[in-house]
Amino acid sequence: MKSFLNVEDLGSLRQALAEATEIKNNRFKYVEKGRNKTALLVFFNNSLRTRLSTQKAAQNLGMNVIVLDVNAGAWKLETEHGVVMDGDKSEHLLEAIPVMGSYCDIIGIRSFASLTDREYDYAETVYNQFVKYSGRPVFAMETATVHPLQAFADLITINEWAAKRPADRPVKVVLTWAPHPRALPQAVPNSFAQWMLAAQAPGAALPQGIEFVITHPIGYELDPKFTKGATIEYDQMKAFKDADFVYAKNWSCPGVSRIEAYGRVLNDYDTMLDWTVSARQMDVTNNAHFMHCLPVRRNMIVTDDVIEAPTSLVIPEAANREISATVVLKRMLDALNSH
Repeated sequence: MKSFLNVEDLGSLRQALAEATEIKNNRFKYVEKGRNKTALLVFFNNSLRTRLSTQKAAQNLGMNVIVLDVNAGAWKLETEHGVVMDGDKSEHLLEAIPVMGSYCDIIGIRSFASLTDREYDYAETVYNQFVKYSGRPVFAMETATVHPLQAFADLITINEWAAKRPADRPVKVVLTWAPHPRALPQAVPNSFAQWMLAAQAPGAALPQGIEFVITHPIGYELDPKFTKGATIEYDQMKAFKDADFVYAKNWSCPGVSRIEAYGRVLNDYDTMLDWTVSARQMDVTNNAHFMHCLPVRRNMIVTDDVIEAPTSLVIPEAANREISATVVLKRMLDALNSH
């Protein structure tokens, strides 16, 4: 595996979930695979879980780890081609990337969407420059449009907890838009939708199958390349009916039906708060587990009582970030070591 950006890059989900279980039972089983190999983790944006979990995953595999915070310990980097660099950016990615590649064996990239230029963001310009110019395998630690390590950890979590539920019907998973005081990218919901739909394929993941529903206000339609095959329900209460898992996340306008509104918040404040996940919505579910990628704005995204309930999975979900990253890095090391 030379690039990890989308669900298809991982191959068989059933096999990946089995590997995740194996690694969770013995995190250091493959510690020799990364001996004398170096992972470079490049952060263009802030991080807590991604930084800690990915660094721990690389160490589980015996790798050396270099963490580069571009905004705190490096020259400011220009990412666009053809610009006159007469501003505050001293170095171009086209020089910086091959230099980075010369110091490591695998590169992880975290770079958020600009939310101003949809074409630039959805072309994954920054990530693809690393793929093209680094000469190294590259994996996404969240990009402009996707967060596959998070989605993989989400699937691991759902797989673990679905096994404790009756298997007489498909597990109902609901992705719900929730309010936030500022505009956020679509990376997490894009990937969650993509991975849930891939897991819907017969025999792909959960034995009982998945029923996947997305609910959001009108105007927040995610890109169809991530959601094709999902049930879209604009009535949140109807979507929550009999749900087994509820995944809450805010995202700004994806610009699918309203390109001029890309990256904007469309709702007034009072309307937004109607979508906060509370006991009102959870009461119509099948005693659903609550999920969120964190960090979470309490009493905006979700009320205190819901996130603190015994059915909340936000901590086990975050812990599984180490497992998803270990599986991905192991597979990249397997490919490197086979050459």
